[in-house]
Amino acid sequence: MVAESNNPKKNMEKIKVVLVDDHVLVRKGIKAMLDSDQEIDVIGEGNNGVEAVDLARKLKPDIMILDIRMPEKNGLEAAAEIQSMAPATKALILSMHDSEDYVLQALNSGAYGYLLKDTDKNEFVKALKQVHQGIRYFSGAVSNILANQLLSHTPATIKTPMQEDSYHLTRRERQILSMISNGKHNKDIAEALENSVRTVETHRFNIMKKLGVNNAVDMVNKAIKENLV
Repeated sequence: MVAESNNPKKNMEKIKVVLVDDHVLVRKGIKAMLDSDQEIDVIGEGNNGVEAVDLARKLKPDIMILDIRMPEKNGLEAAAEIQSMAPATKALILSMHDSEDYVLQALNSGAYGYLLKDTDKNEFVKALKQVHQGIRYFSGAVSNILANQLLSHTPATIKTPMQEDSYHLTRRERQILSMISNGKHNKDIAEALENSVRTVETHRFNIMKKLGVNNAVDMVNKAIKENLV
């Protein structure tokens, strides 16, 4: 566990934040970004979900920023436990994935928001301040997912994590796979889905990993053979 930070500028009026991410460089980059805001105080850091729960109990932060994928206990599990144990602490999920499954599971875990890792500083700070006021915050692409779900599914369906095939592709991954099969390039897909190219590339990598292929041609051929598109 990373020890509580020794920040001489602690102020009770600041938003007390604990940042938990198993990637040290990512965590340090986010901390440096947040430390530049006079209204935010990063009072602690952790590497995994188990440490997140311990830090929530010890430090009682206003907001707990949780990476969604971490060892020992993931961000969603930690958020649910923190909500039960320390309801005054609001969880904000941080992820590189705008997967529909993850977003809906984050809601079910009691998280107050969901931010993508390519979010810029202004939106990141805005999200923290809004969550601190008790208002839920979801980045633009994530908000579109929620809106589509509310328009096309019953509440009971929204609460059910989705696994639509033996490869456990998410709806967004299937959507991107279909677009790739139709000859769309990453830039075209990113514009159509209002995502960054980097996010699309991440989805593409995850799809190939799940299908057990190493290139786009094999990915498309397998998708067609397995009736995934």
